[in-house]
Amino acid sequence: MKKIELLAPAGNMECLKAAVQAGCDAVYFGGIKFGARAFSKNFTDSEIIEAINYCHLFGVKAYITVNTLIYDNEVDDFIKYIEFIHKNNVDAIIIQDLGMFDLVRKTFPNLEIHASTQMHIHNLDGTKLMEDLGMKRVVLARETSLSEINYIKENSNIELEIFVHGALCVSYSGQCLMSSLIGGRSGNRGACAGSCRLKYDVVDTNGKKLNVGNYPLSTKDLNTLESVGKLIEIGVSSLKIEGRMKSKEYVYTVISLYREAIDSYY
Repeated sequence: MKKIELLAPAGNMECLKAAVQAGCDAVYFGGIKFGARAFSKNFTDSEIIEAINYCHLFGVKAYITVNTLIYDNEVDDFIKYIEFIHKNNVDAIIIQDLGMFDLVRKTFPNLEIHASTQMHIHNLDGTKLMEDLGMKRVVLARETSLSEINYIKENSNIELEIFVHGALCVSYSGQCLMSSLIGGRSGNRGACAGSCRLKYDVVDTNGKKLNVGNYPLSTKDLNTLESVGKLIEIGVSSLKIEGRMKSKEYVYTVISLYREAIDSYY
């Protein structure tokens, strides 16, 4: 049995170091541009080099997020950025834009590419398409059930990465336009305002309030500590923690808990 990877989030250098010290196998983080967390501190070019080197010093892989939709006038800068992180030995990039995936694959054929959860790959058909296109790994949509993950794994040969802890969207991964339509802040450009987290009332045609609480669209966070064994038995490749805008204390605590759960299973 191939040992499962524990993938940690890092919004800044302190969080990245905390994740590594807590025992993760890989870290994902973003640069100043092209990542789906525009309001995280993120990493400058010099910090990216430092972060990759720090990870590799401890035998930890470094994945960089470039998982927003890319405008036509950004393509040249995007490719220059990919060239920069590729030259500095990033282990893989996480991508959403299918056009940019094709361009990166042709330009840098040796660079490992993972399909972001923003691609909304949630079933076998989507997974097989990514496999046929040459994607190394698929990060399945966060709302994908255990039974569906198992079915996909049994009928495909691509690596599967699963979100196991952190925020859940009320909408389908990568498909929510609520923030964009309400305030012009697109989740597909890394600028989601979290509109679903705000207070709302659900009313009927007579104006009667139907919801009991004040947050009918806000979901509870995902916590799968008790399901780690099931995911390992299914054969997924990576367990991914959400939290690039969290504190270093949060990152260290959560990674430590999942590290212990994984090691206890084995």
